[in-house]
Amino acid sequence: MDPLIIFLVSSWFFYFLIHSFLASITVKAFFASKFSAVMPYYRLTFNFLAVFLLIIPLWLTIVWSGEWLWQWTGVLEWLSHGISILAIVGFLWSLKFYDTSEFLGLRQLSENNTSVDDQEHFQLSPLHRFVRHPWYFFALVLIWVRDMNLAMLISTVMMSLYFIIGSWYEEKKLIRYHGKIYQRYRELVPGLIPLPWKFLSKTQMKKLLDSNDYDSQSR
Repeated sequence: MDPLIIFLVSSWFFYFLIHSFLASITVKAFFASKFSAVMPYYRLTFNFLAVFLLIIPLWLTIVWSGEWLWQWTGVLEWLSHGISILAIVGFLWSLKFYDTSEFLGLRQLSENNTSVDDQEHFQLSPLHRFVRHPWYFFALVLIWVRDMNLAMLISTVMMSLYFIIGSWYEEKKLIRYHGKIYQRYRELVPGLIPLPWKFLSKTQMKKLLDSNDYDSQSR
């Protein structure tokens, strides 16, 4: 086997291992108990490392000089570009429904927040009516509509597996944060790939959110 393939797979595995380790509640709880003073910086540092550690696997993927397995041409090339643009637009549009300040870690820093748990309340954007993880869905679209050589295919498969496994771990945390309301939501909406027969109507979404407000007031 080509040593470069082994190195590429290993670099992705190392990235996913570090990312999952630092994202785990157990690790964050350890830092909160032992180094509470650094907790306001945790999310910001986590995001920086998540981007910085991507350099090696992405660099290996880009500089690979192997032959193309397939390339889109003609109408299919235009279609792939169009789908990519729609995915990027969808991602950018979805940003206004998230607390980007908390996601980046800036709110935790400005409020000197040492909590282990995320601070966002349970809420649903229009895209969450169709899929529980719209960002992962858009990412999957973007990586699978590319031209593929062996390095691209390896990286695409590795990232897809991580989205699947990562979404499972993320949902364990969401159930921990939001409880029964998120479990009900899981039953009604698919996780990564929208399904035409399984989605929330606007009325269903409102009823679900109203039931969460009622549960919150009852506690």
